[in-house]
Amino acid sequence: MLLVGLTGNIGSGKSTVARMLADRGATIVDADVLARRAVEMGTRAFDQIVARWGSRLLAPDGHLDRAALRQLVFADHDQLEELNAIVHPEIERLRQRLVEQAVARGDRIVVCDIPLLFERHMTERFDRIILVDAHRAVRLERLVRDRGLRETEAMDMIAAQMPAELKRARADFLIENDGTIAQLDRRVQDVWSALQRDTESPRSAAAVP
Repeated sequence: MLLVGLTGNIGSGKSTVARMLADRGATIVDADVLARRAVEMGTRAFDQIVARWGSRLLAPDGHLDRAALRQLVFADHDQLEELNAIVHPEIERLRQRLVEQAVARGDRIVVCDIPLLFERHMTERFDRIILVDAHRAVRLERLVRDRGLRETEAMDMIAAQMPAELKRARADFLIENDGTIAQLDRRVQDVWSALQRDTESPRSAAAVP
């Protein structure tokens, strides 16, 4: 099995790339899905978050208001790190369980979609690293247009992550996403073809022709 880490700063189009890889047969382990599961009502992380920040972060139905929490912590690095320390261990436990299930099934290519892969020093856990990137201005526009965020909130979220320029040289594959969907699809196909070849030698150096 080839274990692949997929990452990209917010607004880069990483989730779109993950869907394209899934369409081609990859098993996807999505950190955003795991993050939602990790803070569901009744979980340890949910209880710790409420104990730390109070019931003001609860929606009327009693579940965590993730949008309110996001607005609170992304403007404050220390609080963001507190939240990460609560949530990330549970996300990692859930991820490891899904990877083990994929191994047991005999899945050939497993892609873990992890926004903070570099920030959390997780690169050594994977056979290959894919970085999806787009210019900062493009990412900002996408966050405002597609997610309905205020520009200041979007800028805070962008600033909270390691600059993509520091990640590019450390990735095995770089997928630029400043163009059309058709262009992106062709780039994903190039990477997918290379990953299929690499399943024969998962620890060797990767290269896209």
